[in-house]
Order: sequence, then structure tokens, then C-alpha cells
Amino acid sequence: MQMRLTIADALDISKKRKGFPICITMHITENINSEGQLTPLQNFYYGTNIFITGGTGFLGKILLNKLLTSCPGVDMIYILIRNKKNKDVHTRVEEIFHDPIFNAMKKAAPKFRYHFQGIAGDCMLPGLGLSTTDRQILVDHVNIVFHMAATVRFDEKLKIAMQINVKACRDIMLLCNEMKNLKSVIHVSTAYTHCPLRKIEEKFYPPPGDSKNMMLLMDCAPDKLLEGMTPILLDKWPNTYTFTKAVAEDVVRIYGNSLPVGMFRPGIVISTYRDPVCGWIDNFYGPTGAIAGAGTGVIRTLRCNPKAVANMVPVDLCVNSIIAASWDISQKYSTISVEKDIPVYNFCTSKENQLTWGDFTTKTTKYGLMYPTLKALWYLCYANTPNKIMHMTSILFLHYIPAVIFDTISVCIGKKPRLLNTYKKIHRFMNVIEYFSMRQWEFQIDNVRGLWNRLSDCDKEIFFFDMTQLDWDHFLQQYFRGIRQYLLHDPLETIPEALVRWNRLYWLHQCIKCLVFALVIQLFWTIFSKLYY
Repeated sequence: MQMRLTIADALDISKKRKGFPICITMHITENINSEGQLTPLQNFYYGTNIFITGGTGFLGKILLNKLLTSCPGVDMIYILIRNKKNKDVHTRVEEIFHDPIFNAMKKAAPKFRYHFQGIAGDCMLPGLGLSTTDRQILVDHVNIVFHMAATVRFDEKLKIAMQINVKACRDIMLLCNEMKNLKSVIHVSTAYTHCPLRKIEEKFYPPPGDSKNMMLLMDCAPDKLLEGMTPILLDKWPNTYTFTKAVAEDVVRIYGNSLPVGMFRPGIVISTYRDPVCGWIDNFYGPTGAIAGAGTGVIRTLRCNPKAVANMVPVDLCVNSIIAASWDISQKYSTISVEKDIPVYNFCTSKENQLTWGDFTTKTTKYGLMYPTLKALWYLCYANTPNKIMHMTSILFLHYIPAVIFDTISVCIGKKPRLLNTYKKIHRFMNVIEYFSMRQWEFQIDNVRGLWNRLSDCDKEIFFFDMTQLDWDHFLQQYFRGIRQYLLHDPLETIPEALVRWNRLYWLHQCIKCLVFALVIQLFWTIFSKLYY
């Protein structure tokens, strides 16, 4: 029987540890049940040591914040951190907490650093680059593992993507096999690992290639040879990201068959819905880049099927589901069973509450007009163009020709031309996401539904992740505001000033349209006159 701890017990034991359960001081009214006890999920995490890879990333920061604020009594959180840009592990640890999502936590719980430790390592190195001492610490103390580290660049070189997404996954599984007190392991994959299929169930599929042979090939083949072989190896997979994540799933199946491990496949992860702040986002990946580009007047066309379902999920709901899945995996593994299948969780939009790409564009355009940015180069003029010929024509007239004119003017006034190079990068980005914006998949989410139904009412409130209850209109409003505030670094206080500038851009946009229309009429009139007179 699992012991249930009261808040008083938690405070008592924490004082003896010279620390305290952070979320009790922050959310005492919402993070306990009516009897003043820890919830089943909180009880599971109480007194545990957690190891996180990818903790400095978008998903990792939200997970870290949630564990520190909603799971009282977590003993220690270890995060794998590599040295980067001449910054050591200690410096990078401090930088993690500079993000605004940690502001409330730091004020309410200034001793949070007692429950957090950076571990020097690198997924690009053999054995994760761990020292003998650090590895032994993890082996002896860690109870729960969240493996989220990955390169999410779709056009990453195959060798690099294999090292980070596949070999590091194998190294994590090998490390977990040594851990003495392991309760649960979560490998975060993606809903699109098997994107050549149209229906994705919550199960393992045959990998695109034998994982052991693939890793051996990466070790032996020269870089140039691998680059030439990449299109052949990818076969039906559109990019190295989905390909290597599919191979990594096979690694989990092989090396994790004796572990309490589970596979978590999220859809397209975008900003926070409500926790810890609304609309927080720190990257331009996927639809975020398209919306930021459209909001600044740079992107005016995107090849996209407006009737296809946009499988987007808020990052905080995704993290809550990951936290709950870890508990669920431990529960399943502890039951007596002859054969334990590795559970798979597809965290995607539900059929009862879906959003199409057309609706997504309409809603974000509405909020783009409500919350214009001072960083805008032009008025918002954006449309989904599924027809390839029309899309390429739009790119020519709405992207390249204005860019050439703008850069020519820049050169004439002594400034560096930049817009044409910017569009070249944007079009590479468009080509990468086109595969996903033009297709639709059916995702089975039975395991996630079952997990939600098994939670207590209090856990459902603290770790909310029911996609059927998501208010898309409110969410996308906060999403656009978040892009403006956190990515474009344009505070909401500038909206009145931006509206004045936006009005000027609107009339300039209309004047240019009238001028272009007049020139086209003149051109046709000239041609008609020469042909018939």
C-alpha cells in the first residue's frame, strides 16, 4: 500500500532536510485535496530524485517549473547540461531561471536551488559525456527519468541527428538499466515518427531501418558518403528528424524491454495555455515561425491545406500529461504480468475538439490585427494557398519582387540589403513544414484518454491535460500575444502606438494595391491596343 502524506508531514520532513516543498508555499490552495493530503501524483513524486535530459529546452523548462511548483517534496532534480558558447554548466544553470516563467517561483520559493543540480554532459559524446562520479550519482540515486533531449531541426545532417536522437537514447537506456532504484522512464518522441502512415496507433511500428545497423553505419561511413546516402536511407520519411526519432523508438523497444519505460508522442508543441504564464513561447519552430512572419508582414503566403486538422498541443498540457504518464508507467510496471508491453501515449488533438489549418489562420489573423507589433515591416496580408502554382506565383509577386525593390532602395541609401536573404531562409522553412501542413493524420489517443480518466479530481485540476476542454479561441489569442511579447520582444504596452503605425501601413498597403491594379490594367490595355488597332 502506498503511504499518503499530509501537508504537515511534508513540511516536517522537508525542514529536517533543510529545504521545503516549494509548491506548498506557492499554490497551497490548489495543490492539495480537500483532506489536506498530497494527491496520488504528488505522492508518487514525493522524495524522488529525477533526471532530465533536454531540460534547457522549451519542453524541459516547463517540465522543470511544473515539478518544482506542483510536486512538493521532490528531493533533487538533475539536469544534463553541456558547455556552450564558452559558458560552463554553472553559468548555464543560472541562465535557465532567467526566463519569465520562473519569476513567480523564485519569489515564493527562494530556496528552490536546493532541489536542483546541473550535471555536465553532452548527447553528442559517447556515454552522454558523463564523468565517472556523476554517472555513479545518477545510478545510485535517480528514481525517475525524462529523456527529452533531441535535435528538432528538420534539415539536420543525418550523422548529427543519429547521434543526438538515437545513440543518446541508447546511452540513456543503458544508464537506466544500471539504476538501482528506478521507478519510471519516459522517452519523449513525436507523433510524426511514422508519418508515412495515415493512421498512427499507440503502439510500436517497424523502424525505417535496423537501429543497431544504422548506428554502426554512422560510425563507419565517411560524412560525404552519408550525405549522398541520406535521401536513399530516408525513403518515405520527409526529413532526418522524423526518421531518427522513428529509429530511436526501436532503440527504446530493444534496450528498454526490462525497464519501467514508456513512449510519449506529442503533436506540434506550441505555447503555454495557462501555466505558469499564458502564451509563453521561446522558439520560432513550426507554425510559430509562420505566425510571427505573417504578423510582421514578411510572410504573405503558405502552402497549406485549410481543411486539414492542425495537430497542435499547448506545451503546459503536454508536460502535465508527461508527468502523469510517468506515474502511470510505474503503476503498470508494478502489476504482476507475464509479459509487460511498453505503453505508448499519443498526445494529440481529440476528434471532439479539433482545429483546422484554415480556422487557425483565420483566428490568428484576427488577433494579429488586434495586437499589431511595432516590429512589423508591412501590413498583415496572409493566406493559405494549397495550389502549388498559385503558391509559387504568390511567392514571386509578394515575396521576391518586393524584396528586390526593398534591397535596391537599401543599397541606394547606403544600407546593407537583407530582405532577399531573409526570404531565402523563410522559403527553406516553408519547404520543410509543407509536408505537414498539406497532410492529415488520424491519431489514436486511447491511452491518454484512459490516463486522464484514472486521475483523481484534484490531480485533474493541478495537472490538467484534457484536450477536449481546450478553448482554442482563447488559447490562440494568448498564443499570438505571447509571440509578440516573448519572441518579437514587443511589450503589450506598445499596442496603442502600434495601432497608429498599423493604420498608416494599412493605407499604404491599399495605395500600393491600387497602383499595382492600375499598372496591370494599363499593361493589358496597351497589349489589347497593339493587337486590335
